[in-house]
Amino acid sequence: MDRNQTLFDRARQVIPGGVNSPVRAFKAVGGTPRFVQRAQGAYFWDANDQRYIDYIGSWGPMILGHGHPAVLEAVQKAALEGFSFGAPTEREVELAEEILSLVPSMEMVRLVSSGTEAGMSAIRLARGATGRNKIIKFEGCYHGHADALLVKAGSGLATFGHATSAGVPAEVVQHTLVLEYNNVAQLEEAFSLHGKDLACLIIEPIAGNMNFVRASIPFMKRCRELCTEYGALFVFDEVMTGFRVALGSAQSVYARAIPDFEPDMTVLGKVIGGGMPLAAFGGKRAVMEQLAPLGPVYQAGTLSGNPVATACGLATLKEIRKPGFYEDLSRKTQTLISGLQGAADKAGVPFCGDSEGGMFGFFLFKDLPQNYATVMTTDNKRFNTLFHGLLDRGIYIAPALYEAGFMSAAHTDADIAQTVAAASEVFGLL
Repeated sequence: MDRNQTLFDRARQVIPGGVNSPVRAFKAVGGTPRFVQRAQGAYFWDANDQRYIDYIGSWGPMILGHGHPAVLEAVQKAALEGFSFGAPTEREVELAEEILSLVPSMEMVRLVSSGTEAGMSAIRLARGATGRNKIIKFEGCYHGHADALLVKAGSGLATFGHATSAGVPAEVVQHTLVLEYNNVAQLEEAFSLHGKDLACLIIEPIAGNMNFVRASIPFMKRCRELCTEYGALFVFDEVMTGFRVALGSAQSVYARAIPDFEPDMTVLGKVIGGGMPLAAFGGKRAVMEQLAPLGPVYQAGTLSGNPVATACGLATLKEIRKPGFYEDLSRKTQTLISGLQGAADKAGVPFCGDSEGGMFGFFLFKDLPQNYATVMTTDNKRFNTLFHGLLDRGIYIAPALYEAGFMSAAHTDADIAQTVAAASEVFGLL
């Protein structure tokens, strides 16, 4: 009996689609989702007690692997002290101080419970701080499921976007301009047309929801210059990349190439919670002091700064600060990508991949894409064959070709070698 199928059948009777987040349903790849019963280190076991090497890691938070002893100890201690108080705690202050010490572009930070909440709040704050309504986002970048951000590109540069979800009125997205990622000329024209009305530009520096696509250095430099010139806030969505690609997050990677580079606001999530529901947004003091109770921009949350989540996050950040952590993590990720490239080349399968820190992505064509339109040319059928071939061999990657993958400190060289060997077999079928 396949317990995964049994559980999925039960779930579909009581939960829409049988899942509480759409990508978990395997709709893009077909087949039955794996219902996880436990996880440890670099592995999880499904309802049939089948073990998988996990390259999702809860979509990024589990940078240390599952069940890290120091994190478990911190969470267990915090749980004994209390689950939630609805009042301030010392640990909230400690976590805020830790985040600010690692991301110097932020002078103040507000803790929330999800990436969507953090992104939504950052947009509201940008509008409140600037007194402007319009925002720029980029096609293929995901900033949570807040109404104003569920937008696809309009019919032309001078027009604004169209909602990509039912239930989002046109009036809600009328101020959202959607541009092509890495298109400098279009970016410049958009600011020329709308710059005086723009509250902010929000961007994923490495887009993880069109697999793995970097913003180019010239493009990122121009984003910063134009926001400065027109007085729009430059918002870095690092929910996925924050502390995942480097200790200083993706903005530190760009700062190596662009003098004096920093965003005005940063959105964080995933790693800072260590797997618990925790996210944050922060920026310069003058902007952050526009938030209630100091300023007129309202934002609140009953579970914000949850004492168990902050314990989990603090313990995680303490571990990733250890010397050599990111060097080893990056080495493992690069070894995986180069191994997959070699296996694909040997089999004559078009393939390209990229990575930064513990985040990676790959495509079944030859050259790394620069935008969403190119990503969409990936061969779905071949990817689905690859996905299920790896799954059958105990390797769990994202069940959609538009999602990045994640390495953890718990993955071993043997895990990577097993993954490459499995991929080599599947590439032979392609």
